[in-house]
Amino acid sequence: MPAKVFFADLRAGHRFNLFDKLEALARAADVASVVSKGDLVAIKIHFGERGGHAYIRPTFVRRIVEVVKTLGGKPFLTDSCTLYPGQRKEAASALICGIENGFAYAVAGAPLIMCDGLRGHSARRVKIDGELLKSVDIGLEILEADSLLTLSHFKCHELTGFGGALKNLGMGCSSREGKLEQHSNVAPQVAAEFCTACADCFAACVHGAIAFVEGKAHIDPEACVGCGRCISVCEEHAIKIQWNEQAPKVMKKMAEYAKGAVHGKQGRTLYINFITQVSPQCDCYGHSDAPIVADLGILASTDPVAIDQACADLVNQAPGLADTALQSGHEPGGDKFRGVHPEIDWEITLEHAEKIGLGRRDYELIRIEKSEE
Repeated sequence: MPAKVFFADLRAGHRFNLFDKLEALARAADVASVVSKGDLVAIKIHFGERGGHAYIRPTFVRRIVEVVKTLGGKPFLTDSCTLYPGQRKEAASALICGIENGFAYAVAGAPLIMCDGLRGHSARRVKIDGELLKSVDIGLEILEADSLLTLSHFKCHELTGFGGALKNLGMGCSSREGKLEQHSNVAPQVAAEFCTACADCFAACVHGAIAFVEGKAHIDPEACVGCGRCISVCEEHAIKIQWNEQAPKVMKKMAEYAKGAVHGKQGRTLYINFITQVSPQCDCYGHSDAPIVADLGILASTDPVAIDQACADLVNQAPGLADTALQSGHEPGGDKFRGVHPEIDWEITLEHAEKIGLGRRDYELIRIEKSEE
């Protein structure tokens, strides 16, 4: 039986505005069965990066927060620390970024809590027995929450082809160690020219993998367990991630991490994707390039595979916009994701997620109509 995916276009009127439509979409997708009275409800979002603007508008997030509250839930907005050095590499700076981008309590109506703690290490291993990974490292507050709602900006991505619900789960809910495990299979390296021998990384490493050789930090790849603590404390950006994992494996690992993120939440998850400002790159960049297709709508489903497949189909069915990063596939039905990132086989994530039982690619698209004026 196909999974149900509910779709709302962006048409609205004074009696039924887009916020009303978003609420109707969530209720049609049976958010009431996902959230119960007293539930601590994690609303997983992407805070965006300073300089970017394509992330979901906080006012839309607020409407979902209000819906959760009417059901008796206790919502909190959550994101995770980044693997790479930057503004969101630890909780204090990441929360400031979120507030500056509009996700303050006064706007969104819910507190902000990092799901992986102060430096991205508050996490727990979850057994999944996947094809590539036997366990995954998931942010503790994701696992501790009673219910999980993901609000995802659907866009292109330079490594996975697209980013949607599955990426928001797999990459967005993992710890720093989990992100490193997905992106790399070797230890980080020290760029000696940037190392000041401050010894912060030495103090942070609890595995004895760091020593000083000729006055510079050195990471022993045999002793390194890939926790990423050294990356988070190095203010000189001297510790470099080796982004050596091939894209197909990254996508498969990400799908397996997504399965770990929903561990123990059977029937307690809902996914909402916004096909708006479909940018050619991830929202982790400090800029947002011109969208490659027009804004198409908002989707909701309890199946993360089906909703991402539906979003990908809708984007590909749309005509591409001129004067954007889209180099091919402009015609309706053309492959927009390969039109931006031609080397990426973006369907691998969907195929593997379905294979491991996370959801199904076969779906029924159910349209939520605008009320009569």
